[in-house]
Amino acid sequence: MGLFEIAAVLIVLTALFSYVNYRTIGLPTTIGVMVISMLVSLGIAGMGMFGLGAVQRQSAEILGGIDFNKALLHGMLSFLLFAGALHIKLEELSGQKWLVALLATAGVVASTFLVGGLSWLLLGVLGIPIPFIHCLLFGALISPTDPVAVLGILKTAGIPKSLEIKIAGESLFNDGIGVVVFLILLELSGGGVDVAVGKAFSLFLMETVGGAALGLLFGFLAYRMLKGVNNYQVEVIITLALVMGGYTLADKIHTSGPIAIVVAGLLIGNRGRAFAMSDLTREHLDAFWELVDGILTAVLFLLIGLEIQVIPFNRGYVIAGIAGIGVTLLARWISVGLTVGALRPFRRFSPGAVRILTWGGLRGGISVALALSLPVGPQRDVILVMTYITVVFSIIVQGLSLGKIVKRIYP
Repeated sequence: MGLFEIAAVLIVLTALFSYVNYRTIGLPTTIGVMVISMLVSLGIAGMGMFGLGAVQRQSAEILGGIDFNKALLHGMLSFLLFAGALHIKLEELSGQKWLVALLATAGVVASTFLVGGLSWLLLGVLGIPIPFIHCLLFGALISPTDPVAVLGILKTAGIPKSLEIKIAGESLFNDGIGVVVFLILLELSGGGVDVAVGKAFSLFLMETVGGAALGLLFGFLAYRMLKGVNNYQVEVIITLALVMGGYTLADKIHTSGPIAIVVAGLLIGNRGRAFAMSDLTREHLDAFWELVDGILTAVLFLLIGLEIQVIPFNRGYVIAGIAGIGVTLLARWISVGLTVGALRPFRRFSPGAVRILTWGGLRGGISVALALSLPVGPQRDVILVMTYITVVFSIIVQGLSLGKIVKRIYP
């Protein structure tokens, strides 16, 4: 199937599942779409037992034409990050800057090693020994919270504003950091013995600082262009060009595209919104990016549900995946607790901050995309199953229960 046909199938399925969810289940749209797509996928997988293998093969052909890693990390993610950053107020984010910075950097690194170490011990006990470096890879891809999942759930969770900014701000930045850590570990896992500490650190700086600088540059250029026109159609096109062009260039020069787009989105969403747009432009810009965000988020969650058809499940891997949920939550709780504890002497935190930050740290499509990018082999299979089970639990169980937990803490 061609690209247009695949896109058509995905949009039709997303629309159909959204309708069914709205009329029957009543879950939040993204979660409902994912749950229905998982059920449909399981149904398709079972059709071969009833002589309907043609449907199964057709579904596999469509999924085979979709590179999930490329579609998300080099496609949808740029739009979703910009749409999320556009509505974050800098004055609110600046009040949480130290916690967000620590969680997005030291917190991700600490969680990577905690998850990696605990997973290595766990898999050894289960009789699934894999190299320690591959356990660290699992830690790196599962530690960042997913901005798409997080921002979608925060809209309905009723979290206090200060905690909402903490969770949202962290999710926008830590995926870029997590991807950098993942790439360094991936090179090491392939026998890259030449990856010295200095080289790894320079790569980290190039990706993060370079990405932020590129985002500032392109954000400022777009801001100047927005200030020079008063036509909402032209201005919407300028923001679209900023996202697509900025992310593509960042990818080509090996800086962090996610960080560049988040920084550019913050600049446009604050300075651009205040000084370079009319009320009419702001209204149309918000409507456009809200629509893009809603459509792409629903399609992404559809893809997560459909990917169950290509996950190599077996009994041992499923047990490891279920146990991995506890490992990931424990590592998140420790890394958040240490970060909050380090800052408590200097500032106050809302009641239950560690619990909400831990449970609200949802994983999503970015983790699945990184797992799918691993080289084919037995290590990839177990990591992929553990990742998928953890992500599904995170989105469905944590996502649906976060609001209830918040109400218990803040009745």
